[in-house]
Amino acid sequence: MTARFTISRLGAHGDGIAQSEKGPVFIPFTLPGETVTAAREKDRATLIAVLEPSPERVEPQCRHFGECGGCALQHLEASAYRAWKRDKGYDALRSQSLDVPIADLVACPPNSRRRAVFSARRTVNGAVLGYNRSQSHHIIDIAECPIVLPEIEAALPMLRSLAEQFVEATQPFHLNVTRTESGLDVAAIGAGKITDQRRSALSAFALDKGLARLSVEDEIIVERSKPLIHFGDATVTPPPGGFLQAVASAEQSMSDLVTGHMQRAKKVADLFAGAGAFALRLAKASEVHAVESDAAALAALDRGFRYATGLKRVTTERRDLFRRPIMFKELNAFDGVVFDPPRAGAEDQSKHLARSDVPRVAAVSCNPVTLARDLRILVDGGYKIVSVTPVDQFLWSPHVEAVALLEKPKRRR
Repeated sequence: MTARFTISRLGAHGDGIAQSEKGPVFIPFTLPGETVTAAREKDRATLIAVLEPSPERVEPQCRHFGECGGCALQHLEASAYRAWKRDKGYDALRSQSLDVPIADLVACPPNSRRRAVFSARRTVNGAVLGYNRSQSHHIIDIAECPIVLPEIEAALPMLRSLAEQFVEATQPFHLNVTRTESGLDVAAIGAGKITDQRRSALSAFALDKGLARLSVEDEIIVERSKPLIHFGDATVTPPPGGFLQAVASAEQSMSDLVTGHMQRAKKVADLFAGAGAFALRLAKASEVHAVESDAAALAALDRGFRYATGLKRVTTERRDLFRRPIMFKELNAFDGVVFDPPRAGAEDQSKHLARSDVPRVAAVSCNPVTLARDLRILVDGGYKIVSVTPVDQFLWSPHVEAVALLEKPKRRR
């Protein structure tokens, strides 16, 4: 049903929200104050026309915006966009009755993302490669992407040709692409099993195109040169398709906050350590115990430490912190704790940390809601929030990172 709507506010996912007699209606690509026509289906609607645009509406930078689901807010003026992202942190903290100041958003420039996951599908007319349409499994075939580094954008035709090589793939799959110091590292995920003949063809393709590494699932097909990422003074080769902060400058900003907070700590525990983005930087001044459940990431961290110079001791422990969090008595051996969990947060680990005597904590999160929940646990356990800094690592998306720094006064004996 087509109707006229007035947008009252932006929702958590960047959709414009209009009020109706039957409740809120979510309309993507609209802004507060706008009058629009849209085709409604239950509580969602597809934008047809903007009748009265907001003064904060700007021309999107990408020709695919509005079709591609990779970005939600290219049409919002930059200062308003930054304010909206910063307010997401405020709203989450207020929901937990945490009234603390939030620093200005650390901005993310266009063409800065070093890691992207593209969707791909083979068709009778070749391969399509891009991002899924919002709320859909339909892949929008893209010719440009202003959020990724120029090296990745320039490689889109090559990546599309690579997708055509997976002749056995009958379903959509993903190409996880990372720009490293050695070149592009590409991991195909969900492409299915490949034959020996196809393995040889993929290897030849990757070598011809100068890829640093090509892997399918966990199997390295060919490695022309080890993909290298710098974490401070250490150099790491991440595992195929492994987690890596999407924007190098955002990672550096978060690391500066964390290492600055831990500068007087002799022993630091880095929980959910990944391949060592924080641990290997912290080791410049502190002994570090890195805890991570992913064996390949932990091995990469350990190799990075062993080949680096000038670092203090780094020990590693493979441990699922969701099933087996570190107990508060174990945590008391450290002067500082850093944790950077997945979107689900670190609720159980935070409960043990709240009971500890660790004087300094740095909480890093990609989800303001679970971060606020975990901070509430820590505050109830006696911690004081020193600062919260939002970091925009996923430009024009509704996602925002944050670094919260906390301290606990020493208990009187």
